[in-house]
Amino acid sequence: MSITPQPGIMDIALYVGGQSRLEGHADPLKLSSNENPYGPSPRAVAALEQSAATLHRYPSTDHADLRAAIARVHGLDADRIICGVGSDEVLQFIAQCYAGPGDEVIHTEHGFAMYPILARAAGATPIEVAERERRVDVDAILAACTAATRIIYLTNPGNPTGTMIPITEIERLAGAIPDHVILVLDGAYVEFTEGYDGGASLVEARDNVVMTRTFSKIHGLGGLRIGWGYAPREIVDVLNRVRQPFNLSNSQLMAAEAAIRDEGFTEHCRAETARLRVWMREKLLALGIACDESHANYVLARFADEAEAAACDAALRADGILVRRVGGYGFPEGLRITVGDEPGCSRVIDAIARFRGAA
Repeated sequence: MSITPQPGIMDIALYVGGQSRLEGHADPLKLSSNENPYGPSPRAVAALEQSAATLHRYPSTDHADLRAAIARVHGLDADRIICGVGSDEVLQFIAQCYAGPGDEVIHTEHGFAMYPILARAAGATPIEVAERERRVDVDAILAACTAATRIIYLTNPGNPTGTMIPITEIERLAGAIPDHVILVLDGAYVEFTEGYDGGASLVEARDNVVMTRTFSKIHGLGGLRIGWGYAPREIVDVLNRVRQPFNLSNSQLMAAEAAIRDEGFTEHCRAETARLRVWMREKLLALGIACDESHANYVLARFADEAEAAACDAALRADGILVRRVGGYGFPEGLRITVGDEPGCSRVIDAIARFRGAA
């Protein structure tokens, strides 16, 4: 065939999301995609229903109302905000605009699987850097930086680990990287943490840092695909030049604005998730299963080996429960388990306890 894709495209391994269906179970307990078990805010649902009357109208091209709502809730500068189809699209804009053939894009070994995909799609070379005991290693990242490095993608809290590094370490990294490198702080799970702004203050203090966030997790809008980024105005101007003018529909914009303004609902989701993830970790540890302290809406259960993790996964499936195998993230012995609501958490822990007892 004479038609060939650009170099690097055929090197991309397709992203595989968390499984949603389970044969033999009409309504499985899905704890495989870090979704909000409480769903979206009722205000977001109402806004989505209201948006049906505007389906014949094109949406705004500047997302002004949504950016203003984000800025108000988080105390940010609306002119530094860019919105995308999930935070994935903002991450893609960055690679598209700032990396290409001959360039390198750094990501850590347990980081989001999309980072190497985005690098290769732009024609750049992804560089994987080791973590230290399932935590980002700033010194390892700095050692990997070269004249060819253009972007560093850093997930904090980590996925699937749930671990975090302190803002002081991120500040040290931002201050030490070469001037031609952009540090991207992927904060998909920032809302589940305490005392961490996702790097927003660092974005305002430096010209080489970008923060991304999503409505898919704590706001429960994964099915609508909405995200945003916070960056120096010069970078936002560049990213907007490749953003499609109507990338977000009226329905997305209206639902997202209602969701972020419902701060009471967001706090309820955060508090319940924090309470239940501590409970889940304590139960896993009591069962003899390794599990780091998590700062997100999931826990990473680490079994003795890959065989035990596979056997536990099979036992959970038999009980109608879906969790996430994370061998592709460097944890063949691990199962990432979303923190569901209280009945869901109890159900998955009870099933694991039965498995351990039987084993």
